[in-house]
Amino acid sequence: MIYPGPVDRQPPRATSDEIALYIRTYYSLLRSSGDVRVRAFEEAHLYSRSSLHLGAESAEPDLAAFAYSAGRLPDCMPRIRHLVLGQSHQQFDHAGYAVDRWAVVRTRGRRRPLRWDGGDTLAAFIASASDIDDFVPILTAYQIEWNKLRERLLSARIDDVGDDAALAAALGDAAAVARLRGALGPRSSDILRDMIAHDCDLFIRLLDGSFREYQRSAQRWYQAIAPTVPAARPVYFVSSNSHSLANLLGGYARHHRDEILAFLRDRNVEDLAPRYDEAVARGDQTLATNILYYSLRAYIHGEPSRMSHVQESDAAAGIRAILSPGRIDVDAQVIELARLIPERIDPRVRLPGIERLRDSPAVIINIDYPLGMAAYHHLSAVTLGVDELRGLYIMGKAATLNGRVGDVMISKVVHDEHSSNTYLFRNALTAADVQPFMRHGTVLDNQKALTVRSAFLQNREYMDVFYREGYTVMEMEAGPYLSAAYEIAEPRRHPKDEIVSLVDQTSFELGVIHYASDTPYSRRQSLLSKSLSYFGMESTYGAAAAIAQRIFKNELARLG
Repeated sequence: MIYPGPVDRQPPRATSDEIALYIRTYYSLLRSSGDVRVRAFEEAHLYSRSSLHLGAESAEPDLAAFAYSAGRLPDCMPRIRHLVLGQSHQQFDHAGYAVDRWAVVRTRGRRRPLRWDGGDTLAAFIASASDIDDFVPILTAYQIEWNKLRERLLSARIDDVGDDAALAAALGDAAAVARLRGALGPRSSDILRDMIAHDCDLFIRLLDGSFREYQRSAQRWYQAIAPTVPAARPVYFVSSNSHSLANLLGGYARHHRDEILAFLRDRNVEDLAPRYDEAVARGDQTLATNILYYSLRAYIHGEPSRMSHVQESDAAAGIRAILSPGRIDVDAQVIELARLIPERIDPRVRLPGIERLRDSPAVIINIDYPLGMAAYHHLSAVTLGVDELRGLYIMGKAATLNGRVGDVMISKVVHDEHSSNTYLFRNALTAADVQPFMRHGTVLDNQKALTVRSAFLQNREYMDVFYREGYTVMEMEAGPYLSAAYEIAEPRRHPKDEIVSLVDQTSFELGVIHYASDTPYSRRQSLLSKSLSYFGMESTYGAAAAIAQRIFKNELARLG
């Protein structure tokens, strides 16, 4: 084995009895065949002293934790009393829940598939154990803080929930009111009335949680994608999002600039049109283009029929979108390099000789990055279905312990909480690959990343151990992806609690890159309290452009 340096010769040793107790508590209780009260988790949740819920034990409402939780739950949540977790439509059907006839509901901060019966029951589809590790603490924090806020509003005798001055007097200041209304969304006054009217007392039921069912779900997902993948083609696998590569390679937003700008001016969407004009006036074409990319989503949502127009345009350029394949909410795109139209490709990634890609047999399978261990199952399903994997590129959001929101981090070491392995690898991406696309953020390579089970399942004492060991990137997918990568390169299952070297594997190129969306230990902001908005487009598209160029360079080199 080859290790990058003596500091990495020993895996980090960190345990948290409080976090371990919390995990054991909810898994043991969820084995029940009936409903379990979320209140049964509250004591362990409080005892865990989560970094994301530092005010849990205080009588004062923790608005940051409530905002985080509410943003990852649907708007109907104030009406919900019963939550059912399952892995497939068949499971729900067998349990008597006709979720096919229920309304589809969404959240702002998670892509988890949710169905609402219109009454007090919410069904959530789980793709891996990571969904349980994520969902249970979110629900528990939401319930704790809902009830604390309710007590505060009742004691203040608030008569008019639309009176921000009265709310500020009850909650401390106007900033607290703004944060609360932001957390609750456009129906904030209705929800505050609900909060005063009743407490939050949730019940949760897990229909199944077997590893086999997770694998079957991932197989159904890939089987829905497979017909769009040309047979016997080499594949580059990218885990990113559903917009970055499509925008960079398909060109719809740039070629429909006038229509998008007219929409922005007419609707005054986030004051984006003046910002676009300012960028053009300064000669900042990168920012102007990124604003167009960011605006495309609002433009499509403004008239849903536009989605089919975008997909038709992308398909003509070799980009085929598969939405919720296998009824699993992890969208995919199959991109044939030979069918890309050079004139439509973003000039930032249009390499000399790119027209020669018309002779490339390779395809890109790009997926909307799944949560935690679902990444392992999805990559495993893909690699079982393809003959040759030429590259594996992982791009996603992360918290940074030493940078700023909008920075880009490139790691060469990942410690995975799921397997307790420390993975060492040669990252195909470097700071020099990304820096040309960045004007404001910093690119940090040679970093060390920690793949966590859940954002809530951390506390300061636990994280300090990793920070002292030089782990400055905290995210949720890289470790499971690397466990699957190991099984692609080696003739056995991935080990546990070992230092695992992927440095010498030559089966495929490996790239891992994250952009910072959070600074958990900043004194100036709470974890995940700040939205990236369109400012995050620089780091998002900088990372995506670096991956696209890397794939193009590899294919052009093969073509000679």
